[in-house]
Amino acid sequence: MTMKKFSIVIAGGGSTYTPGIVMMLLDNLDRFPIKTLKLYDNDEERQAALGKALDIVLKEKAPDIEFSYTTDPEEAFTNVDFCFAHIRTGKYKMRELDEKIPLKHGVVGQETCGPGGIAYGLRSIGDIIELIDIMEKYSPDCWMLNYSNPAAIVAEACRILRPNSRVLNICDMPVGTLRRMSQIIGKTPEDLDVRYFGLNHFGWWTSVKDKEGHEYLPEIRDYVSKHGYLTQIEVDTQHMDQSWQETHKKAKDLLAVEPRFLPNTYLKYYLYPDYVVKVEGSDPDYTRANEVMDGREKEVFSAAKTIVEKGTSEGSEFSIGSHATFIVDLARAIAFNTHERMVMIVENNGAIANFDDNAVVEVPCIVSSDGPEPLSQGNIPEFERALMYQQVTVEKLAVQAYIEGSYQKLWQALILSKTIPSAKVAKEILDDLIEANKEYWPELT
Repeated sequence: MTMKKFSIVIAGGGSTYTPGIVMMLLDNLDRFPIKTLKLYDNDEERQAALGKALDIVLKEKAPDIEFSYTTDPEEAFTNVDFCFAHIRTGKYKMRELDEKIPLKHGVVGQETCGPGGIAYGLRSIGDIIELIDIMEKYSPDCWMLNYSNPAAIVAEACRILRPNSRVLNICDMPVGTLRRMSQIIGKTPEDLDVRYFGLNHFGWWTSVKDKEGHEYLPEIRDYVSKHGYLTQIEVDTQHMDQSWQETHKKAKDLLAVEPRFLPNTYLKYYLYPDYVVKVEGSDPDYTRANEVMDGREKEVFSAAKTIVEKGTSEGSEFSIGSHATFIVDLARAIAFNTHERMVMIVENNGAIANFDDNAVVEVPCIVSSDGPEPLSQGNIPEFERALMYQQVTVEKLAVQAYIEGSYQKLWQALILSKTIPSAKVAKEILDDLIEANKEYWPELT
């Protein structure tokens, strides 16, 4: 039986992640056939650098696919089935400030956690909502698979401002960690089903079983208590930056705080913020943003330039990044009603029994053509519940501050963040962030 072919637009076509997503799609055409593939970005020059190279790749590998790239929203979003959205409002220039301004005050500088994540979130909300409106105008039946960061704040904004839209907010962090877990026990991610509860970049695995029901949590936990999640396979095959190696190793100390469950690595920013700033050696002059600009940014655009100059992708192919691995399964679950089990960012509505129904949480879901259906995780312990309630309140206040233009609520959001030591420091950081983001944030009064 002939499978339907789908039309896709990638919003954020100039992103360094775009080539990896395209390569993943090409590797899975037998499972997810594509009729048209379009790139959309408001940065014409940046997108064209990748678009010209990907045009060559598509002509060589899948000439039947209609490929194009554009800055015209009508052209991009007309007659599409899926939008893969991964935008970065303010680009790396603003990410650098998100990381360096907090560090100037002795506070964690990270793009999705703490004050940097809040700053990035307030920049992202308006553009994501605009994308949703464009999508619904030109392709009302389209689904948006949105993995623009910071996912928790973006998802909360979507919940409030566009509650009935076909938007799935997702993150690849659980997928990446599951890959490392599978390496520890000699399995593949496809072999395993997990139970997990938390918020985005803020959660715990409570079970890791194979399809026969064997529980691997104790075995993985024993490894993590000694080595964190760092595996030599990852170091050798992913060419992992030193900062990421340190993050994965730090998981052993996160496990010590709650020995029953396996922690999300991003918890280090909340449970050990002093370590991140002082011991790990956060350099206020050279942060993760600089690593990316000097690493992946140069590598991807250099590869694109080489492909265009040679007129062929032979010997200069783009690689498939780990961020792209879950995209096809998620799109297929929607398109073909496969009932895939995936960790998703959704409104709680009882999935965590003793947590607020209107909180945006991250839990395993069964995904079908109707979207994600959260699986019940029961009651969670008091320690985790308290941490989650504090952090979800940070995210809610940040979104309320954006909608209401409220300085007071944004200050309160920063005060509540476990990464910030006092209201005084929170206010100093906020005032610096307002100045840096005046081109992007609503006016706060």
